[in-house]
Amino acid sequence: MTTTDVKDTIKTLNTLIETSKDGEAGFKVCAEDVKRPDLKTLFLDRAQQCSQSAAELQRIVRELGGDPEDSTSLGGDLHRRWVDLKSLVTGKDDTAVLNECERGEDVAKKHYAEALEKPLPPQIRSVVQSQYEGVLRNHDQIKALRNSARAS
Repeated sequence: MTTTDVKDTIKTLNTLIETSKDGEAGFKVCAEDVKRPDLKTLFLDRAQQCSQSAAELQRIVRELGGDPEDSTSLGGDLHRRWVDLKSLVTGKDDTAVLNECERGEDVAKKHYAEALEKPLPPQIRSVVQSQYEGVLRNHDQIKALRNSARAS
């Protein structure tokens, strides 16, 4: 890889690290806000998965000689504040929390899809693809839970 390719790959991975950190923090907030024990457990599990994804990407960035991102994004921080505000207004209704959770997963889907459009080395592409599939599973599960909660 050329120096430019390495820098571009690191930049892409750092965006995904931020996205994973946002997911971790967002799922923790959602776990605090829901009343159902099964949702609390699900969200804490998802937060742990996001943490593991971020750590895996940080390791790759270090191997590439880069400085890995270690914080959430400004957008993620703003989204969590919006979730907090909305939760206060709606009384932390599980359906509202699931709505916000799905919205966060929509952002993650977008960032991973954009990353996969870039020319990543095969072994890194494989990691990103695997994490993207996890994001898609999370999104679909959250959406199904939200639809179920709405129907109740």
